[in-house]
Amino acid sequence: MTIRKALTVAGSDTSGGAGIQADLKTFQEYDVYGMTALTTIVCMEPKTWDHQVFPVDLGIVETQLKTVIEGIGFDAMKTGMLGSVDIIELVSRYIDRYKLDRIVIDPVMVCKGTDEVLQPENTEAMIEFLLPRADLVTPNIFEASQLAKTGPITTLEKMQEAATIIHDLGAKHVLIKDRGKIRAGKAVDLLYDGQTYEWFEADAIETQYTHGAGCTSSAAITAGLAKGRSVRESVSGAKTFVTQAISNGFPLNNFVGPTRHSAHRIPSAK
Repeated sequence: MTIRKALTVAGSDTSGGAGIQADLKTFQEYDVYGMTALTTIVCMEPKTWDHQVFPVDLGIVETQLKTVIEGIGFDAMKTGMLGSVDIIELVSRYIDRYKLDRIVIDPVMVCKGTDEVLQPENTEAMIEFLLPRADLVTPNIFEASQLAKTGPITTLEKMQEAATIIHDLGAKHVLIKDRGKIRAGKAVDLLYDGQTYEWFEADAIETQYTHGAGCTSSAAITAGLAKGRSVRESVSGAKTFVTQAISNGFPLNNFVGPTRHSAHRIPSAK
């Protein structure tokens, strides 16, 4: 039996709910063998939950990429928090050098619980170096507004406008995600392939326990691609997976609660 493999190039969330921890849990639920290239380590101040971000040395990131790409290989890859312009450029060079495909770019710009872009220069580097190499890019509406430079996205029409701009920047497919901000009570995602706008809708879950939802969604899509599914099939399956995970989120401490990655297979959680 062949086990499909996926690589995540992302940051480590010490609390376990997002980043490579969420990616690996999701890959496991899809029966996909997960591998990592760690770019940053994110810790939290226990009394305030303020985030502390520690970048990994560029040479160490490259050594990890060589380990997986040259030493093993994979069926699909995703990126998350990349940490610096240098790391973004490094990832783009490796995509080109090894002619990598089935690339999912999750353009992480903020940590959950914060509302300030960590490093604005990284957004510009993503636009230049990663969007043209993305089979799929998966921004939420805030991230989409930053990539497309549209200002706040407040309507479905503005979602379409942003998707068109991002596609024109080079991404083959664009998935913009919204959870109840544009349509009250609905989690509405837009998939655009340059020709067709397709909407994926579910009831928005009333919960504060959504830590890692974006990472989980993009990892589920990556796992679907690794198993040979189309972008559309992978997006549709991931929508169901992450909705179940969010529906069964739980409190981790007084500050945060993650999604439950195992919810889809536990009868009592459905």
